[in-house]
Amino acid sequence: MRILDNLKKYKVVLASNSPRRKELLSGLGVEYEVRTMPDVDESYPEGLSGEEIAKHIAQGKAEAYRSVMQANELIITADTIVYLDGTVMGKPKDEADAKEMLCKLSGKTHQVITGVCLTTSHMQKCFSTTTDVTFALLTEEEIEYYVTRYRPMDKAGSYGVQEWIGFVGVENLSGSYFNVMGLPIQRLYTELKKL
Repeated sequence: MRILDNLKKYKVVLASNSPRRKELLSGLGVEYEVRTMPDVDESYPEGLSGEEIAKHIAQGKAEAYRSVMQANELIITADTIVYLDGTVMGKPKDEADAKEMLCKLSGKTHQVITGVCLTTSHMQKCFSTTTDVTFALLTEEEIEYYVTRYRPMDKAGSYGVQEWIGFVGVENLSGSYFNVMGLPIQRLYTELKKL
């Protein structure tokens, strides 16, 4: 018997262009195709907790695909947020914004929260996973080096844990490392087995 044989009845679609999400899903041995839609709304109502925000956005992405999905498709949508002291740190607008975010994260513990939705024509399962990440104190020189060299403009909170800043800056991590990369792959695997 093959692992995740139960997915054979579905055409699995990863609704993300993230190279990290593609790498992680491929690591499960799941056959899938990538499909993205432009300009999916990532707004959310005020007053939601971090977990609720990530799930709300992942669910909103899933809803955008409902009108174009086939009956046999399983759509995987996800959204990762960096959450510091009750504030969402999204993708930076520019280098100055990226540096400012990293200054705020320096020497503090924040949460990385990923919301995931598994959607078919007849069901939807949404969940979130939270990882606590503690950064060492970063110097201005280190922040400048990272932002200039790695250009983290496509990353929530302005950093990729799998890059240089993760090597030198992450002092402690409590929870799923892969969640910080953008997909809580162990939890996803557990949920996929249940389908």
